[in-house]
Amino acid sequence: MAEQNTENFIKVRLHSLDSKEPIPFDLYVSINQKLIHYLRAGDSLTKEKLAKFENKAPDSFFVRTEDRPAFKKYVHQNLNSKKFNPLEKAIMLRESSLTLVEELFESPDIQNALVETKEIVQQFVALMGSEPEAMAHLIGLSSHDFYTYTHSLDVGIYCLGLSQVLGFDSAALIEMGQGALFHDIGKRQVSVDIICKDGPLNDVEWAQMQKHPQYGLVILTEHKATEAIKACCFEHHESVAGNGYPQQLQAHEIHPMAKIVALADTFDALTTQRSYNKPMKPSAALEFMRTKLAGRYDDAMLRAMYAVLFKMEDKVRP
Repeated sequence: MAEQNTENFIKVRLHSLDSKEPIPFDLYVSINQKLIHYLRAGDSLTKEKLAKFENKAPDSFFVRTEDRPAFKKYVHQNLNSKKFNPLEKAIMLRESSLTLVEELFESPDIQNALVETKEIVQQFVALMGSEPEAMAHLIGLSSHDFYTYTHSLDVGIYCLGLSQVLGFDSAALIEMGQGALFHDIGKRQVSVDIICKDGPLNDVEWAQMQKHPQYGLVILTEHKATEAIKACCFEHHESVAGNGYPQQLQAHEIHPMAKIVALADTFDALTTQRSYNKPMKPSAALEFMRTKLAGRYDDAMLRAMYAVLFKMEDKVRP
């Protein structure tokens, strides 16, 4: 097995692959910070091989950057295959999307990221249309781990589920999903020490963190994002009570998609494990938002979120 340097490789999460189809690209595994050639293109991953990785990090596999199109095509074909049930498709889509979203958040090419995220959201919307059960599974698969990219993807999934309940059409769902994925893009401009701090922020750190909507607006404006996507970023910390930030907008002034992101963003934060924060159960988080945070969110959207919660609790996570 030949060793490779990690440069020019991308991560591939374990559960974006499956043993039912041959893998059309070479796979590598990281051992002692070296990439070792593990599987040749055209060979299959057996269930036994996959099981050996279950106790390792979910991003144990790598593919060459030049094989990225083949990886995307492989996922697309599996999502359209009758060999996989809705849960299997939901797992593959979420896991492959995490790989791509993480990569996009690390990339300086925002314009390309806007194009790539549209493709990602289109896959979610297509799966929602072809496999109605899949959205319920996707909602139930939320990781409840807080990293910027996993948080953004989970918020995106909640937003799509909520928007579907609210009757959004396909075009609006795609824009909604993109807006949710980019809602925290301004955190690229905030110190990593603040983003990753184990514990509550002090006043100075909080003041810096509160600037991320403005930072995100500048980034998205420079790259000609749509008004709705920019609003999701700039207005997702506004409140229908008028006491949000950074503009203290009144309810009628906040973009509807930004209201949805605000709700999903808080819900994910409340149900997420942090070193200083014990996560709430989903039902408790919604009740907390309805009572303790009363007046901050659109009432109709908050009521609709209970329908999304029902879908989540109806599915047992694997």
